Amino acid sequence: MQVGAVFPQLEIGIDPEAIAQYARIVEELGYDHVVIFDHVLGADSSRPEGWTGVYDHRSLFHEPLVLFGYLAAVTKRLRLATAVIVLPQRQTALVAKQAAEVDVLSRGRVILGVGIGWNKVEYQALGMRFTDRGKRIEEQIAVLRALWTQEVVDFKGRWHRIDRAGINPLPIQRPIPLWMGGGWDRQKRTITEPALRRIAKLADGWFTHLPANEDGRTGMETFRRFVREAGRDPARVPVEGRIGAARSGPEDWKRGIAAFREIGMTSVELTTMGAGYRNLHEHLDALRRFRDLI
Repeated sequence: MQVGAVFPQLEIGIDPEAIAQYARIVEELGYDHVVIFDHVLGADSSRPEGWTGVYDHRSLFHEPLVLFGYLAAVTKRLRLATAVIVLPQRQTALVAKQAAEVDVLSRGRVILGVGIGWNKVEYQALGMRFTDRGKRIEEQIAVLRALWTQEVVDFKGRWHRIDRAGINPLPIQRPIPLWMGGGWDRQKRTITEPALRRIAKLADGWFTHLPANEDGRTGMETFRRFVREAGRDPARVPVEGRIGAARSGPEDWKRGIAAFREIGMTSVELTTMGAGYRNLHEHLDALRRFRDLI
């Protein structure tokens, strides 16, 4: 199995040297990739309308593609994965340009994970519609792949018109691997069928929240069936599981890794956020212990 580390967005702070140190040590530990979440804006939790979101304006989020431009310069091998960019709240051609630039600067180490998100406030502030995001992301993916592989693109869609234009430089990877997130409702402990079918049809890989238990096994079986129904080979669509360090330890991690491997996941990642680690050293020590289990 390949192994990823979730960048501790909420807790790492803003010291550039600490961020560089984290990335370098993760690479030295033998991790294949580092994963980062995306939120452009956080809503004020005291707003009159109320707020039930997981994050608010006090939650620290580094901008993924800008950060990856920095990490490209301080690492040599580590792959740089977004999991996920909230694609429908962003301009598609601009995302294509930014991701291609990071791919060039990193010599072909980008994995662009995308999803539809959940934060209506963020969509509104960025001037994008929230209600059609599921349908719109499908067209966005087609636009991204065209811009990453063609010098000149002539595209007419429902939401996009590119009139014989292209980005330069093109990425090293043509196209950049485009993974997707979503497809599993953690509260209801069930798949969200429209999202999972979209992933099975379009994605180069799946960043999943499937649990390491029988629910996860059922979810994987359903995903593989959807992939086959889309005319694709499930063996060619990698899946990454996530294990949280919060309220767990090495024995739990070991069982989770074994379960994910047994149900057919190709990679696993550890997120150290929310585990109560007091400093960067403790985050990295957990990653060291986790890597030893793979």
